Amino acid sequence: MSLIEIALVPAPSDDVRTLIGELDRTLAAEYTPDQQHGLEFADLFAPHVRFFIARLDGSPAGCGGVAFFAGFAEVKRMYVREAARGRGIAQALLARIEAETLASGRDVLRLETGSRQFAALRVYERAGFTPCATFGDYAAMTPAAIATSIFLEKRLAAGATSDEPGRRA
Repeated sequence: MSLIEIALVPAPSDDVRTLIGELDRTLAAEYTPDQQHGLEFADLFAPHVRFFIARLDGSPAGCGGVAFFAGFAEVKRMYVREAARGRGIAQALLARIEAETLASGRDVLRLETGSRQFAALRVYERAGFTPCATFGDYAAMTPAAIATSIFLEKRLAAGATSDEPGRRA
């Protein structure tokens, strides 16, 4: 059995830098620069953001964060290494993000992802996310900038997160 651990990352680290670099390369291969809307690395540690790293048997396997806004929270920079996919890491990250969202007093979790992120779209659908209207800063973007964007949201209820924050798989 493998152990998945989800930990808050309060400051930049080499592991997060490496994971975000992998995510950026993946997105750059699929989308034009104006269609990539991820937070800048330094912004992952802003006061209104909580960022997490997932470790599988002690090794960095994925990451993701949540940014808090008036009335909702947004999933940010969610990524699981290809070799670690299918082991429950995305679900564990989402569970932690959902728990943080509820703890912040918000019950709406939204996200923007790309239309070519097929594995991510399956994860979000299985986790209960449904299509929603463009929101936040995305609403002010040009149609070309969000042409490949898909917007999803999930209404959260206390005690009904996607999975346990850390678990054995």
